[in-house]
Amino acid sequence: MKQRNYDAALYCRLSRDDELFGESSSISTQRKMLRDYALEQGFQIVDEYIDDGWSGTNFERPSFQRMIDDIEDGKINCVITKDLSRLGRNYILTGQYTEIYFPSKNVRYIAISDDVDSEKGESDIAPFRNILNEMVARDTSKKVRAAMRVKFNNGEYIAPSPPIGYVIDEERKNRLVIDEETRYIPERIFELAAHGKGPNGIARQLHQEKVPIPTWFRYQRYGYWKNHFDGKDEDYRYQWNLRTVRSILYNEVYVGNTVHYKCRKTSFKSKRNRLTSEDEWLRVENTHEPIISKELWNLAHAHMDSRKRMPTRDEDNIFARLLFCGECGWSLSRANVKGKSVYFHCTKYSQRGKDICTLHYTPYKLVYGLVLHRLQYWLMEVKRNEDEILDRLLQCGDKQRSAERRHWEKELKKSQKRKDEVDRLFAKIYEDNASGRLDDDNYEMLRTKYRTEQMQLAEQIEQYTAKLNETKDNEENVRKWIELIGKYSCIDELTAPLLNELIDKIIVHEQRIDADGRKVRDIEIYYRFVGKID
Repeated sequence: MKQRNYDAALYCRLSRDDELFGESSSISTQRKMLRDYALEQGFQIVDEYIDDGWSGTNFERPSFQRMIDDIEDGKINCVITKDLSRLGRNYILTGQYTEIYFPSKNVRYIAISDDVDSEKGESDIAPFRNILNEMVARDTSKKVRAAMRVKFNNGEYIAPSPPIGYVIDEERKNRLVIDEETRYIPERIFELAAHGKGPNGIARQLHQEKVPIPTWFRYQRYGYWKNHFDGKDEDYRYQWNLRTVRSILYNEVYVGNTVHYKCRKTSFKSKRNRLTSEDEWLRVENTHEPIISKELWNLAHAHMDSRKRMPTRDEDNIFARLLFCGECGWSLSRANVKGKSVYFHCTKYSQRGKDICTLHYTPYKLVYGLVLHRLQYWLMEVKRNEDEILDRLLQCGDKQRSAERRHWEKELKKSQKRKDEVDRLFAKIYEDNASGRLDDDNYEMLRTKYRTEQMQLAEQIEQYTAKLNETKDNEENVRKWIELIGKYSCIDELTAPLLNELIDKIIVHEQRIDADGRKVRDIEIYYRFVGKID
């Protein structure tokens, strides 16, 4: 019988937890072991897939997913790892790959140190090793939390990047020191707040003074957020928003304290975080030199507290998170005129002024009446002839969805191409560092840069894939929407649950003058599952 030729993927993984708790499986050690084994067996090495700094419980690793993509494309028929734990430490998901996915794709899997080879038949010990690996991951997670708590109590700052106004001390690891180049930014923000300016007013003031936003400094210094600034004009680096200003004003780091555990993971195997109550926080005071005095902090917060008010019941906004500006894309906020009329306005205009966008003054009654009328119309049409409406919506949505699909396919392809480039660069710096062509300092800088970009691209690809999937299954989506609106016997008034069930978003454009000299305002309604159909 002719021996099968194998196109092999060499997969290496090392997490910070592994390094911390004594794993002797450095990337260079893994690579050498896998290369020697592949050459000894006469396998053709297709590529090396390296995830450095990624937990074994997370299967959304960039290089792992790239390897899966290459398996799907038929480039790989053999996967080799040092041991089962390198593949993963979640015994359920690891078992799904070794016992279901790889066999279904006719891919041979080899874990050298665990003596696992799918060509030799099922391993009786592999499931138990997977369980043990997850137990190790669970235990490691506990140890990491304990070690991190010790670091927190010692006043160490553990975060991907320091807050604006600070840098990491070059001599003392995980210690903050004041950055003389950027300290003026939080000082200016607190000064304005202490004189009575709110976050919106502060954001506008900083924009007028051409104070760069924090992400601009991270981009300039470390190469982070490259995609965020590419192709943008100079003014973009000065566009402060309410959220950024508020995050600085409420960050106790500026008075010399560090606060931890504001959010926690729901599980050691999950990436999801939950916000915690203040009694769960760990606050450590006087961990570093403050930029803001406590007197200035208290004065600024006294002014902010004086502007707070409790919302009343009649102020509930049924259109919350549904209305968006047709010119800038920001959300529309609700406001009252002397307690009488209610209207919506552009939040970007409110925060940054008339030079950025327009007010978009839109009466509440206008939006309410239009949306109610359109929902009543579609309900009547569905009740009259459901099959006719199905055909009609399928026809009107085809052109729009085709354009959307082409757009998301283009964006997805661009992100995937860049991700492949970054993955190759990531692998190359290991070789350059191991051979002495790249010193340790530059290696660490590039490693951090590429890792950050990998995470950003992985998130982008996930978003674009989801958007692309939304444009498919056209008929099924139309039927879903018809079913949703058809369950109502009548629609006499609008409520938040009804709107959120039937409508995805509402785009409000600035008022214009038509050819007959009349004032016209275009309002576009995008319905759930079917998009814009009016």
